[in-house]
Amino acid sequence: LPRRAVLGTVQPMCGRFNVIDSPGLQQLLRDLGLDLSLPRRVNVAPTENIALVRVGESGPRVDEARWWLTPSWAKEVSQAYSMFNARCETLATSAAFKVPFRRQRGIVPMSSFVEWRLEDGVKQPWLITNEQQAMAVAALWDVWERGESPLLSCTLVTTAAAPAFRPWHARMPVLLGRDEQHRWLDNGAAIAPDDAIFRGALKMPLLLQPLSRAVSNARNKDASAMQGTG
Repeated sequence: LPRRAVLGTVQPMCGRFNVIDSPGLQQLLRDLGLDLSLPRRVNVAPTENIALVRVGESGPRVDEARWWLTPSWAKEVSQAYSMFNARCETLATSAAFKVPFRRQRGIVPMSSFVEWRLEDGVKQPWLITNEQQAMAVAALWDVWERGESPLLSCTLVTTAAAPAFRPWHARMPVLLGRDEQHRWLDNGAAIAPDDAIFRGALKMPLLLQPLSRAVSNARNKDASAMQGTG
């Protein structure tokens, strides 16, 4: 396989991602009705705080949210179950996801994300982005209010990988096309579990490049860890 790859249309399950200010990311935010820049975040891992776009009473807003959903009904904040991703196939039936799916949908903007695959017996990280270095990932959010202060948390929605992406992972994040972003954020309109938003197809060309294995350590926030190796 080439050390660089271009997939005509792709998307995988996301366990790490990056937010780096760029004209493309600024345009994505403007398309969502937001005139602002997001703080730089590198090698973001589950349980860290991330920027979540959601619609409030006065329109679109950005809030800090914990990337690991804690349902409003949970007894405590726990990592007993993997809640940083939500499978689209269970959004309408899962106790944790069905209410957020109906009325608490949001978007997580990112510049790129990281996926690993086994190569010569070693897990090799790959950086996945697009030409604009700006992607809108479907998310769900909830607010847990049983602690000293309310906790806003979220999860990223995943779907079955498009055929071209299966060599990297069996799942991929639901990347929203421009025409899908406002529909996903409109919590006043229902989205069916079999909506085309969740199709396992590539909606945009994605660029893939191998990374240093240093990125596998979530504590490594050095930007150099996000530079390609080939």
